This record gives sequence, structure tokens and C-alpha cells, in this order.
Amino acid sequence: MDLQSALINLRDPMGVPFFPWLFQGLMVLTFALHIVVVNLVVGGIFMAVYHHFKGGEYGQRLSKGLARASTVNLSLAIVLGVAPLLFVQVIYDPFWYVANTLSAWWAMAFLLIIILGFLSCYVFYLKRQKNPAGFGFFGIAALIMVVFAGGIMSVFAMQQLLPEQWKAWYIVNDSLKTLGTGMYAFEHGRFLHFMVPAFINIGIYMMLYAWYFRPRTDIDQGYLDWVGRSGARLAKIAAMVQVVIGFWWLFSVPLQFSFYLNPLFLVGAALGTLVLVVLMMAEQNPDRYAVPLGLVSLVAVLGMSTAREVLRMNYLGRHDYSIYTYPVSLDLGSTALFLVTFVMGLIVIAYPIIIAFKLGRGTLSVEEG
Repeated sequence: MDLQSALINLRDPMGVPFFPWLFQGLMVLTFALHIVVVNLVVGGIFMAVYHHFKGGEYGQRLSKGLARASTVNLSLAIVLGVAPLLFVQVIYDPFWYVANTLSAWWAMAFLLIIILGFLSCYVFYLKRQKNPAGFGFFGIAALIMVVFAGGIMSVFAMQQLLPEQWKAWYIVNDSLKTLGTGMYAFEHGRFLHFMVPAFINIGIYMMLYAWYFRPRTDIDQGYLDWVGRSGARLAKIAAMVQVVIGFWWLFSVPLQFSFYLNPLFLVGAALGTLVLVVLMMAEQNPDRYAVPLGLVSLVAVLGMSTAREVLRMNYLGRHDYSIYTYPVSLDLGSTALFLVTFVMGLIVIAYPIIIAFKLGRGTLSVEEG
């Protein structure tokens, strides 16, 4: 049996309940939302730890705020990560399950690492309320575990893209290697291309933080000025680094894909350049640029998520594999129920989010409340 036939036969014989493009689109969208929050977790914990050890009145205050936000963001990242994972299992199941069984121990370890990272993050936030100088180690531990968990996911993503190497990974010296302890594919450029934006987005987050609390008269305006300018400077430096990392990663992509000519890649690169240019102007007046930068960054991450999917299709296209040929067992009832539930969920959570936003900013009037 050739590789293409093997991949086809690994598909779910029941097929998918609707046309694959729907699940693909939702996968790209939910992955973008997930990775934005992951960026805030990684960047937030890093900056919280950095200012915890650096000290200073403003630094300690920011560290506490970011540590608290990181516990919430990590919860959101875990919840939002479920959706793209489920969509991958629906339309890329031959690749996802093989990548997992190749490194089965690491798939299980991922769960433990996330749990320990979550607990460490909470200890870092809660315990130093009484002992501000202590418990910094837990912040470092949380950061290491979150980054390590991201590295495991990056390995799984790469192993999916290289089915031509699965046999060599499974069979060593004419013996089956089924322990699932190995990790076989890791690209430093690709991983850093996901990690460095954490500092861009946490910088923009700090700008938004200053903008958000600006109407509050009970908060030191000098502190908000410092947070906003620090965020703009951090995001600008990280954006410059990301340009270098981006080229490094681009050179690792097989030339046969001509990915550097792909319109989606070019749009993503243009958005990234736009973010860098605006960041250069934002350092003197972060409040003015905070919201536009937040929106542009969201669009840029969505573009990156789309380009990532195009690249995956290029990799798998080398084996004449396409999700658009996946068998469809049309089930309009379950698909409609899923979509209606999805939309209703968004509507239900929108109201409390709006109220919480106004309450925190101090702009909720008595009549509205």
C-alpha cells in the first residue's frame, strides 16, 4: 500500500457531518483566538516575573496585575485550545492521531505539564500577596512549563506534516518502536515565530491596560503613563525581532511551495509591517494607538493562522492529500444545532463582558447598571 492510500484509509469511514471547508474555517478562526491568548499568557508571565525580580514601585504593581491576568488568560487559553484541537481531529485525523501515538508519552505529559504550570501560576499570584519578595520561583516554573507545553504542541504539528518519515520513526533496526517516548520533528524558527509575538501582544496589552484605566481617577496617572510607554517599547522591539525570525523561518520552508509568493503570506507580512510602523509612532502617545493596534494585531494573527493552514495544505499536497475529498455524511440537524449553540453562546457571554468592561473602566452609569 502506498502512502497516499494509507492516509486515505486512516480517515474516519463515517466521514464528516458537513463539508470540510466549514470545519477548516472554524479551525483557523478558533486557532487564531487561542494563539492570541497563549501570547498573552507567555508574555504576561514573563513580564510579571521580570518586574517581580527587577523591583520598583511601578514594576511590582505591574507584576501583580499581570500575574493575576495570567491566571485568567491561561484558563481562557486552555478552553479556547479545545476548539481547534477538535476541528483538527475531524478533518486531519490521519495525521493528528499518528503524530500523537508516535509521541504518546509526551501527549500525556502535556496535560500534566499544563496542570503544573497552571498551579505554579496561581501560587505565583496568590502566595506573594503576603510575601511580595518570595515565590518568584513559581513564576519561573510556570513560564518554563507553559513554553515547554507549547514546544510539545509544535512537535506534534511538525510530525503531522511529514508522513513520509513516519515509517522511519516507527521502525528502527528492523524493530517496531512503539513506546511513544520519542519526539522527532522540531523547527526552531517555526517555534520562535509563535513565541516572539507573545512580547508584541503583551506590549500592546499593556498599552490597552493604560488606555482602559485612564478614566479612573483612583489610579495613579503616572503609573499608567509608565505602563503604556513600556508596553509600546516592548512591542516595538519584539516586532523588530519578529522580522528577523520570520525570514529565518521562511528559509526553512521547502522552496517547492514558493510560499514567499503566496498572497496570504504577503498580506500577513504587510500587516506585520503595518504593526511595526504604528508601534514606532505609538511610543510617545500609547493611549491614542492602543485600540487600533489591538485590532490590527488580531487581524495579523488571523492572517498568520490562515497562512499556517495554507502551508499545511502544501505539505500534505505533496502526497496528493486534500481534506476537500473527505467523505461527507451530510447531517444538517447536528450541524445546525452546533452552529446555533455556538452563536447563542457568543450572545450569552457578550452582555456580562460588556458590563464587566464598563465596571472595570468606571464608565458604567447608574441608569445602565
